[in-house]
Amino acid sequence: MLDKIDKTLLNRIQSDFPITPRPFQKLGLELGLSERDVIERVAKLKKTGIIRRIGGNFVPEKLGFVSTLCAAKVSQDKISYFAATVNKYPGVTHNYIRDNEFNVWFTFIAPSMSIVEQHIEEIKRETGVAIILNLPATRVFKIKAHFNL
Repeated sequence: MLDKIDKTLLNRIQSDFPITPRPFQKLGLELGLSERDVIERVAKLKKTGIIRRIGGNFVPEKLGFVSTLCAAKVSQDKISYFAATVNKYPGVTHNYIRDNEFNVWFTFIAPSMSIVEQHIEEIKRETGVAIILNLPATRVFKIKAHFNL
């Protein structure tokens, strides 16, 4: 169960993590905690799965990369192998199952669309999954999620 301090900490770090040499110390000063207390709370939240990761997000196109969403039709007996194969690629940021005939969805970021396409073909060959859609965005409306706790 999250206490008030955990909720305040999560509200603060999810969209505005301090960019400073000692971010946990800065957070501690704001919240009336020691740097160590903040580190321990964050570690606990990560261990319990409430925090998935702490890291920067960037706009791929502004750094010369492309991104796309892929959807695949994967038989139930191949899902684990397919997911593990997809996850080998460092440009895959998300990979999840949905209730749909296109049941495995993943996002891919790479230096060019030709590299994405090459990797999709490699995944098809390695897994035997013949249908993987490449669905690059043509317009972004919203990319940020902030959950007010």
